[in-house]
Amino acid sequence: MKPTTDLCDANEDKIAAGTLRVVEPMFKAWGKSSAFAGQAHTLKVFEDNTLVRTALEQPGHGKVLVIDGGGSKRCALVGGNLGVLADKNGWAGIVVYGCVRDTLELNACTVGIRALDAHPMKSQKRGAGHENIAVALGHTVVRPGDWVYVDEDGVLVSDQALI
Repeated sequence: MKPTTDLCDANEDKIAAGTLRVVEPMFKAWGKSSAFAGQAHTLKVFEDNTLVRTALEQPGHGKVLVIDGGGSKRCALVGGNLGVLADKNGWAGIVVYGCVRDTLELNACTVGIRALDAHPMKSQKRGAGHENIAVALGHTVVRPGDWVYVDEDGVLVSDQALI
């Protein structure tokens, strides 16, 4: 994968057209993969990670799980067990507009993870939320099937795969 800086430089026309979007800086990094990319599989949940587990139990096929947790910092949506599931099932990465926990365990996982922060409390288990719908990472919309590119410099979302 090319660095996100190079992708931005090579695709200024797509940024101007809105087909390549730069997510505002807000994420901290966990996991061994500092850079990852793949098509988005989206979830919209709020303080409930039931659908997160369900998604990560499925084969990831190199996709990036994008979780719109509403920006909540009152509990974690991803923890160590889910990081292990993501590794085992072939997910390229996880981006959480919310929090994670078990950060030492997450750092042992191969999968790349970005989230707003760490929080020690687990989420509720109500089974609420939506899968494969347009979601938001701050002010940036991510649709199922969009391409997500992540590295040390930031997060990009593209309507199409970038070369």
